[in-house]
Parts: sequence; C-alpha cells; structure tokens
Amino acid sequence: MSYATPSQTNITVGLQYRRLLEIVLFSAPITLPCCVFLFINGIMLFTLRSKSVFRETSRYILLYNLLFADTVQMALSQLLYLLSACRIWLTYPVCGVLAMLADLTNEVSPLTLVVMSLERYVAVCYPLRHATIITIRNTAVAIIVVWAFSSLNVLIRVLLLLDFPFEELESLQMKDYCSDTAMFLSPMSDHYDKAFTCFLFVSAGVTVTCSYIGVIIAARSASTDKASAHKARNTLLLHLVQLGLSLSSTVHDPLIIAISKNLKRVAIVRIQSIIYVCIILLPRCLSALIYGIRDQTIRPILIYHLCCRLKLPSLGSKPR
Repeated sequence: MSYATPSQTNITVGLQYRRLLEIVLFSAPITLPCCVFLFINGIMLFTLRSKSVFRETSRYILLYNLLFADTVQMALSQLLYLLSACRIWLTYPVCGVLAMLADLTNEVSPLTLVVMSLERYVAVCYPLRHATIITIRNTAVAIIVVWAFSSLNVLIRVLLLLDFPFEELESLQMKDYCSDTAMFLSPMSDHYDKAFTCFLFVSAGVTVTCSYIGVIIAARSASTDKASAHKARNTLLLHLVQLGLSLSSTVHDPLIIAISKNLKRVAIVRIQSIIYVCIILLPRCLSALIYGIRDQTIRPILIYHLCCRLKLPSLGSKPR
C-alpha cells in the first residue's frame, strides 16, 4: 500500500487551489453582471405585480410574461455557464431537462413579442374596439397559447431524442459540457432545430414588421391620435430590435465553434466570455431597462424599488 509523501500532498493541494483560483477568476467577471441583471429583472417583475394598474392592463401582463421568460432563461444560461466553468459533466437526463427548459423560455420570448406587437397594432388601428378585443381574458388565453406552443416544440425535441440508442452507451454520464447543442444526439434533432428556429423568427419578424407598417399607415390618417400612433410606432420598432437580439442568441454556439478553429485556448475563453455577455445575458436584461425607463407609469415605481424605497414618488400618468 503506497502513501503520498508530504511534497506530493503539497503539490496536489497547490494544484487544487490553483484550479479553484482559475475558476473564480474565470467566472466572476461573468457572474457579477448576471447577478446585477437578475436583480434588475427581479425588481421589475416585483414592480409589475405591486400595483393593480399593472395587473389589470394587458400590455403590462404581457410584459411580465416576457420578463419572466427572459429571467428564467438568463438564470438557466448562467447555471450552465458555471457548470462549464467548474468543469462539471452532467448526466444526459439532467442536462436534457435543463436544455429543454432553456429552449422553452427562449421560444416564449419572441412569441410574446408578437402578441405585444399585435396588441399595439389593435390599440392604434382599432382604438374603439381595443377594449373589447384586448381583454384580460383574451390576454391570458394568448399567454397560455404561447406557452403551449413552446411546450409542444419541446415535446417534439424529446420524442426525437428517444430514437437515440442510449442503451448502447457505457453510462449516461456525458463526455462534454452540458449545452443545447450537446443534446442534438441525432442529425434529425439538429435539422429540426434549425428549421423551427427559422420558421419562428421569420414568422415573428413578418408579424412585427407588418404591425409596424400598419401603425405607420394609420398614423397618417386624420382620425388617428398622432401621439398614440407615434408612441406605438416606437414601441414596435423596439420589438423588432428585441426580436433581433433574441435571434442573435441562436448564433452563439456556431460562432464559438468557428472561433475555436482559428485561435488559441486563452483567446477563445476571453472572446467566449464577451460574446456570452453581449449575446446571451445583455439582451435578457434590456427589456427591463428599456421599458422601465420609457414607461411613465413604471419608471417612478421601478426607481423607488431600486432605491430600496427611500422615497415614494407619484404613479405618473395613467397608461393608455
């Protein structure tokens, strides 16, 4: 029976401390901004449930659903990032659950943006019927349809995974870090993901663009409220930008793969961290910041909560 010498023990402990230091230095610059973003989104979610005007207005209900999906997506992305930084390999079932939840929330966001765009279109183009079309009940139905459609897509992905011969594997332990692409165990899964992503963003882009054009046309009408039309046009333009940011997250993995073929590991790690913050984390927080600053009703209450309730401001103007 062999025993480790004191020098060998010191070397082992030194390597462990060095590895721990590398993990901390590698993950801290990413984790701290993510915690800040999660805090802002959490305050925004709390703000949207703090007043009855938010709970009883359709566009605020839709905004809450969008922020909730973005916040869950951000938390799951950061969890997978930390697992990768700590070099922890999961089993296929655990990774599959995390990846499917990430897919679910990632698809809810663009679909919610579509519903929000249609709501603004109805508000400008059919102002007299807006109250009867955009009701709390219809908004709840639209949200249920969005989540059901996204869940159906996840179910199809799970069914495609069932064709993979897991019984031929030596164990269910993964040989790579957990990610969305790591669960594409068959060519069919990869093809389906690309086809669905193209369909989702093309259809969402066309819907938001048509709503934007419809609002511009309506703004030229003499019977339309010019201020309301101008505000709705800016909101729809914001939705287009958000949709583009959501689409940018789909190029994260292919971009990293392309970079890894031409650069050294140290450069890859640094570039990957920057791309991760810009493409994955930042877009998930922009909705809270942009809507919180633009909306005259949300802004004072959001600042009030962000400042730890140091001063109670007025609610501001009522939403249209």
